[in-house]
Amino acid sequence: MISGISVSKGIALGKALLFKKQKIKINQINIFKHEINKEIQNFYFGRNKTIEQLKQIKQINKNKIDKDKENIFNSHIMILDDYEFEKEIINLIKKQLISADYAVEIIINKQIETIKKIKNDYLKERINDLNDIKNRLLKNILKLNIIDLNFIKNEVIIVSKDLTPSEIAQINLNKVLGFIIELGGVTSHTTIIAKSLELPTIINVYNITNKIKNNDYIILDSINNKIYINPNINIINSIKKEKKKYINEKKKLQKIKNLKTITLDGRKISLLSNICNPKDINIFKQYGSEGIGLYRTEFLFMNRNVLPNENEQYKSYKYIVKKLKNKPINIRIIDIGGDKNVSYLNIPKEENPFLGWRAIRMLIDCKKILYTQIRAILLSSYYGNIKIIFPMVTSIEEIKYLKYELNNIKKILTIDKKKFNKKILIGVMIETPASALIIKDIIKEIDFISIGTNDLTQYTFAVDRNNKLVSHLYNSLSPQILKLIKKIIYYTHKQNKYVSICGELASDENATLLLLGMGLDEFSMNTNYIPYIKNIIIKNKFSDAKKIAEIALKKQTIKELINYLKKK
Repeated sequence: MISGISVSKGIALGKALLFKKQKIKINQINIFKHEINKEIQNFYFGRNKTIEQLKQIKQINKNKIDKDKENIFNSHIMILDDYEFEKEIINLIKKQLISADYAVEIIINKQIETIKKIKNDYLKERINDLNDIKNRLLKNILKLNIIDLNFIKNEVIIVSKDLTPSEIAQINLNKVLGFIIELGGVTSHTTIIAKSLELPTIINVYNITNKIKNNDYIILDSINNKIYINPNINIINSIKKEKKKYINEKKKLQKIKNLKTITLDGRKISLLSNICNPKDINIFKQYGSEGIGLYRTEFLFMNRNVLPNENEQYKSYKYIVKKLKNKPINIRIIDIGGDKNVSYLNIPKEENPFLGWRAIRMLIDCKKILYTQIRAILLSSYYGNIKIIFPMVTSIEEIKYLKYELNNIKKILTIDKKKFNKKILIGVMIETPASALIIKDIIKEIDFISIGTNDLTQYTFAVDRNNKLVSHLYNSLSPQILKLIKKIIYYTHKQNKYVSICGELASDENATLLLLGMGLDEFSMNTNYIPYIKNIIIKNKFSDAKKIAEIALKKQTIKELINYLKKK
């Protein structure tokens, strides 16, 4: 039995799929003349297998991909099947007496370098295609095992050292029973997506990728923070009973889904959802969500080769708005950078990406991306209750600049006689101590506040939440963070405006009464956590919650604070 940090509730039983990123070692030693035919055959084998894989992936995803993505697969196949490409590889093997993998490396790298010199954005986007083709072809020539995350046929528990947002975006999540991750943090995007899909997940499991093999039978019990590898039948039967009990408890909570979230003494609270893509709204009714408190739009920009254009974004936002009818939806402007890199944007490599060129900082420099997204949001605002959130704002100057650009876009749309909500509300994410310190001035400029406790905690403690050496120092339920939250709520209410929390703290049952007592107006979380939070709020009085908050805020350590809250 192994444990880590449980971040998404549930129990899963099934076979492991070990996702290891293999390093490709190229054979650069010269071959003998009698080995030429063998290397040519290696090339043909690798090429044919690669083409076959791409055709299968395209076929499996036929109903899920649009025409643009289908054309990407087709272009990859055309490049591999090109006679000139084949001729260049074979001539290189023959003339320079090198291996097939080394010849592929040379030829494709040469093509990439040529494209880099051409000042044409469309052609530069092809570099990603060539790198994808090269890596897959090399692995097949070298007969390395390829795990296609979008090609999972059977139900599995994914075991990995780490997963990037772009890798998660490829996964056929219908076949995933849960995640076991060696690294990661409680607010990593693997965690966030796992929660939204109700997939049991345990992270920070030391050396797990060397302890579990492909097809090992795994029990992933993230309720009790336990992982069993190839357990005996007694343990399997015992855990299956636990799973049944857990499912029954969830069913009981479904009975309160249509109740309004009102305390016993009459305080109304809004419980909303965080979503990453339009599909996430399909479970709204199931859990009684009252709207979208945070739409993370950056996932619309991932797992593709080009920026989504205005029309594509407009259709995506409009689809959600129409589905929600008149329920509120807070669309966050793209927050790229940090741990969410997008290859085609050519974001420079930074030593400290979380402290670098990300979110609003990047968009102020890349005005075209900002303009396109704001136009798409404004146009879709005609169909429902949309609000805009700007992320990672750290100064009044940034807010004034963003408001100025927003008003310019409104003027252009008005001149063009386009329909949109001219009184659209705007808010900002409070994610840094810098913005929390000037909340008194910020709130005068905007309509509402959304506290991103994930980043606020990270920046306040100067802790990389995904770094296993320091992640134990990261805790949103700490006196420092709570004092900042209290200050934000106080000054926002003074201006008769409202405060939402959209970080993972919103779904922490230990924090619910405390946040309620501090005066929080809105909790926004992964949809499936809403019944748990609602159950706590409707069974308590706001007056009692205020007393709890008053005592909790006097605690000097996290341990004292959590021990006190667990007794309530």
